[in-house]
Amino acid sequence: MPGKKQTFSDDEALHLHQYPQPGKIALLATKPMATQRDLALAYSPGVAVPVRKIAEDPDAAYDLTAKGNMVAVISNGTAILGLGNLGALASKPVMEGKAVLFKRFADIDSFDIEVTTQDPNEFITVVKNITPAFGGINLEDIKSPECFIIESALQDLADIPVFHDDQHGTAIIAAAGLINALEITGKTMEDVKVVLCGAGAAGLSSLSLIKALGVKHENTAVVDIHGVVYKGRTVDMDQWKSVHATETKKRTLAEAMVGADIFLGLSAKGVLTPDMVDTMAANPIIFAMANPDPEITPEDVAKVRTDAIVATGRSDYPNQVNNVLGFPYIFRGALDVRARRVNHEMKLAAAKALAMLAREDVPDEVAAAYQGRHLTFGRDYIIPSPFDPRLIWYVPPFVAQAAMDSGVARRPIEDMEAYRKTLEQRLDPSAGFLQNITAAVRSRPAKRIVFAEGEDIRVIRAALAFKAQGLGIPVLCGRETLIVENMRAAGLDPIDANIEVINARLTDRREAYTQLLYARLQRRGYLKRDVERLINLDRNAFAAAMVISGHADGMVTGVTRSFDQAFADVMRVVDPTPGGRAMGMSIVLARGKTVFIADTTVAELPSPEQLVDIAMQAAATVRHLGHTPRIAFMSYTTFGNPGGERGARVAEAVTLLETRNVDFEFEGEIPPDVALNPAIWENYPFQRLTAPANVLIMPAIHSASISTKLIEALGGATVVGPLLLGLSQPVQICQLADNVSKILTMATFAAYDVKVSVVGKD
Repeated sequence: MPGKKQTFSDDEALHLHQYPQPGKIALLATKPMATQRDLALAYSPGVAVPVRKIAEDPDAAYDLTAKGNMVAVISNGTAILGLGNLGALASKPVMEGKAVLFKRFADIDSFDIEVTTQDPNEFITVVKNITPAFGGINLEDIKSPECFIIESALQDLADIPVFHDDQHGTAIIAAAGLINALEITGKTMEDVKVVLCGAGAAGLSSLSLIKALGVKHENTAVVDIHGVVYKGRTVDMDQWKSVHATETKKRTLAEAMVGADIFLGLSAKGVLTPDMVDTMAANPIIFAMANPDPEITPEDVAKVRTDAIVATGRSDYPNQVNNVLGFPYIFRGALDVRARRVNHEMKLAAAKALAMLAREDVPDEVAAAYQGRHLTFGRDYIIPSPFDPRLIWYVPPFVAQAAMDSGVARRPIEDMEAYRKTLEQRLDPSAGFLQNITAAVRSRPAKRIVFAEGEDIRVIRAALAFKAQGLGIPVLCGRETLIVENMRAAGLDPIDANIEVINARLTDRREAYTQLLYARLQRRGYLKRDVERLINLDRNAFAAAMVISGHADGMVTGVTRSFDQAFADVMRVVDPTPGGRAMGMSIVLARGKTVFIADTTVAELPSPEQLVDIAMQAAATVRHLGHTPRIAFMSYTTFGNPGGERGARVAEAVTLLETRNVDFEFEGEIPPDVALNPAIWENYPFQRLTAPANVLIMPAIHSASISTKLIEALGGATVVGPLLLGLSQPVQICQLADNVSKILTMATFAAYDVKVSVVGKD
């Protein structure tokens, strides 16, 4: 988007959209199609049976087809993000992205449809004629005022929900935030004075919604590019602006802001000045929601007011107004009661539900990710996190109930508590894992992370992204001339990047690092000149020396050397944690499950005692990451069957762990299917797990490495790591083939610092 600093190259964005196959979405069959009988049932002649059933009863389509969980994401490309009118086909990447969000946050399937017309009536006709195929219509990126005409007409013509997210999504989230901001400041909807800056679709819809919540018309002022919208104004007016015009002598934004309680900004960067904020009423509420840059930054507000509550559309500030908090859950609730439309009552219900959720205690999954920042209802937390796992089961029931109460639901829900439980089952616990880690790193004081292989272009890009995303302060280790040369060859501007570079051969810290390392290695066969060469020539040794000396908070390496070589380099300099052991742990995110696998990199053939240590350290780390550990010791045997020496070694580890004072569930020796599939447990009524295992302790490094790499190579899963655990300093080692995104992830974990204390060893 214009004005937003990219944290990636254009080539990277194109590569993601092109490989391993073009686009971001694909069709996945939900029924087996392996045999001739399968095909006969699914197509001809079996398909004739549901065809006749639907012809007799159209509502049967909800039970016999995907209609009930299918939303069409439709645009004509006349208002694509902040890019303007680039046409229907150009909007397709955005619409595919919206379809991905529907699936990611609410388990709703979507098809994107791009309509090549800018004639509202023609667009309406096209969409009206395809509505039978879908359970709902999400309109997107259609310019104002045509969007008002289109949505209104389709709501009357279609018998399914039609929702223009650009209008109502922002309005609902902003309304939720305002409900809570007023609660905190002790103000009421009926008394506050509101200024809306930006009279587009989102702005006018936001104003309409908060008026429905109690804001009085005479206490509002709308400001557009021409100034205040007042009764009698003739310049650039239409029926949608006119309904919000007021009797007023104020003509400018500055005049309208005097004494205002609330500023709603959906306009452009910098239009609200600190001087204007200074004239607002006590405890002002400022929603500066212009993207990518707000009308005023929280820092500029703080220069003139200490009593303000500020929200923006950005993730790097508190109180983010993010549409993804709204549309997935509104459609989820609407689809589940087969609503005929999304009405005012349903939108208000969504806003109130989001407001109430922000007042609840923050769950462990989110709280663990925001260590260092206590998330609790207050001035800096009036809107839930977009990655709060409760959203999927908290918000849709309110929307569904409002649909039922207002008479637009075709299939009322009789047991709302049972409905909430079904929604919990739709939750993908792995989906927000990495986002929560990233949010936690941003919320803490910035860490200095040294990128040991700073001359590699992938590492340079990862370091730039690390800085641009506010994850910390990157330091590139290498020769500055070569780094600059590589950046320019890749189309990057070294001056604009403004990134710190340190050359081991030129820094005045060489002697101090040499003395430090020599003191560690002199009784391991190293002469001082050997250590000098290490500091001068081995960037892993130099970067690790930076970390243990306090000149950096963590390091990332491994892109240009094998893991074993990089690990050996680091271990010359960095000690394990007291009572801990160095080990690797991979995180597999797949099909709604998060599974941790250890040890994937260090212990080649661990003894029973070592397996116990690995299990205890993995459990502590998993708990540190916000999960409740359930350990399973992996084996080719199932509780001793068939017998064998290697299986017996794992069984001995389980027996040893039984003597330790541990606070987590564990079981073994078992294969993965027994660990992960409760349906098999009826054969083993004595087993101790209460839910599928989420921490798999592998019997040897080869089985751990093969299994995780196989999972990743087959696709359908994300493998993070392996993370290096058990060191006294945050060090992460990448794989040789890692791309920029993976290097960035490892650097983020270095900044997150997953080292933990292991308890219960005696």
